[in-house]
Amino acid sequence: MVKAVFPGTFDPIHYGHIDIAVRAARLFDELIIAVYDRPLKSLLFTPEERIDLVKRTFANHSNIIVMGYNQLTVEFCRQNGAQVLVRGLRVFSDYETEFRMALANHRLAPEIESIMLITNEEHTFLSSSTVKEIAMLNGNVSSMVSRFVEKALQDRFSQLDSTQKFAGSSLRD
Repeated sequence: MVKAVFPGTFDPIHYGHIDIAVRAARLFDELIIAVYDRPLKSLLFTPEERIDLVKRTFANHSNIIVMGYNQLTVEFCRQNGAQVLVRGLRVFSDYETEFRMALANHRLAPEIESIMLITNEEHTFLSSSTVKEIAMLNGNVSSMVSRFVEKALQDRFSQLDSTQKFAGSSLRD
C-alpha cells in the first residue's frame, strides 16, 4: 500500500488544492491531507477550522484522510507510514521554491519521494492569499472555493474590523 501526504496550510482550501488532492488520490492507495498549524505567515482560520473545512471538502473520498500536524513534514510522513510527499505547481516561480524544499526533504528523509503535480490551467492564478483578499473586499470567490468555504470567509471577515481586514492587503492598492 502506497501512502502519500499532501501538506499545506489550506487557509482556506480552494479549487487548486482540491484539483491536486483529487488527482493524487487517484495515484495512491491513501492520501493524507496534512494541515500545518505553525506556518511562518499569519492565518485567517484556526488549525481546527482549517481541518474542518478540509474534512468537509473531502467527506466523500474514501481514500483521503485529513490530519493536522505541527512538526517537520518528513517526520509526519514517517510517523504515518507515507512514502510520498505531494506538492502542487501553479506557475514557473513555484518550481524554484518546491525544488529547494524537495531537496531539503530528501536530505532529511531520502526514503520519502517528492512528486509535483501541475495544477489544471484554470487554477493557475489561485492562491489562498488571493482568495482571502478578494473575499475581504467583498468580491465574488464562488468560482474559487466551495460554498461552505465562501460562507466561512464571509463570516470571518464580517467579524473583523477594518484595521484587521486591511492589514497587509495588496489588491486594494
